[in-house]
Amino acid sequence: MDIYILVGIVIFLALAFDFINGFHDTANAIATSVSTRALSPRMAIIIASSMNFIGAMLFTGVAKTIGGQVANPAELEHGVEIVIATLIAAIVWNLVTWWFGIPSSSSHALIGALAGAVVSGQGFGGINMAGFKDIVLALIFSPLIAFSLGFIVMWLFKKIFANASPHQLNKNFRRGQIVTAAFQSFTHGTNDAQKAMGIITFALVAANLQDNLDVPFWVKVSAATAMALGTSIGGWKIIKTMGTKIFKIEPVNGFAADISAASVILTATLTHLPVSTTHVITSSILGVGSAKRFSAVKWGMAGKIVVSWVITIPISALLAALIYRIMLLFM
Repeated sequence: MDIYILVGIVIFLALAFDFINGFHDTANAIATSVSTRALSPRMAIIIASSMNFIGAMLFTGVAKTIGGQVANPAELEHGVEIVIATLIAAIVWNLVTWWFGIPSSSSHALIGALAGAVVSGQGFGGINMAGFKDIVLALIFSPLIAFSLGFIVMWLFKKIFANASPHQLNKNFRRGQIVTAAFQSFTHGTNDAQKAMGIITFALVAANLQDNLDVPFWVKVSAATAMALGTSIGGWKIIKTMGTKIFKIEPVNGFAADISAASVILTATLTHLPVSTTHVITSSILGVGSAKRFSAVKWGMAGKIVVSWVITIPISALLAALIYRIMLLFM
């Protein structure tokens, strides 16, 4: 098949992935502010879409990590086909978990699928193990950091505002959630939109249409727009899970969770590491809930979420490997 057609398919799939990521993952960013009624669903989505776009346009470090740390696109045979298999697998897994309202990770799905497709096409020698290890470690440790930070922030809030009027406290923090929802949506754009940019750039290099991992301006605008449009659709099933099924969230809890998660995500972006916004936000909510009252957290639901985290990388890797093998039959 003509290389330009293949690259066109990659661009379409990558933007579709980004669009799905918008309504799949951004729901996590606004879940607490909607559940506490700090923002109406419509206003939350408007803010999230706008801030996602701005965040996506300002950074490219994570895109370069995705584009070159898992594998070297210039050295791959059938590199563009590998990217197509990667994106199909990641999209399928995202849609399955979205349908069931499971806040799984688009980042895990994409990284796992890319690794699986590369191994299927090139063997384990095609993987840049050092770069892949750094990415996986970031995906593993970022939720633990977010949990700890959420716990600490909420513990401090409990101490500082121990004698405050609960009604007035929640009223003030409900206003603060408008700011933290915007901040969290911004950081989501700085990290998650970069993944589609990185995978498109990966394909451009693999197709010999570009000789470096610099993200073209048109790729930045396209990915940022796709994510903003996806955000405008909203992910109400996941908002329900995040906002009500882990523990009953009050404005002070939502503020603590949002500021903790956004801080971890922005730090990862500044260090060029892709992290799962889903994992980070969920973990910060769990940390805040544990500090509020350990028994208040519905750990059964938390356990189901953790299981989805654990299985996402291997399932998406196997799915991508299978899709690539099927594609070979028609190449």
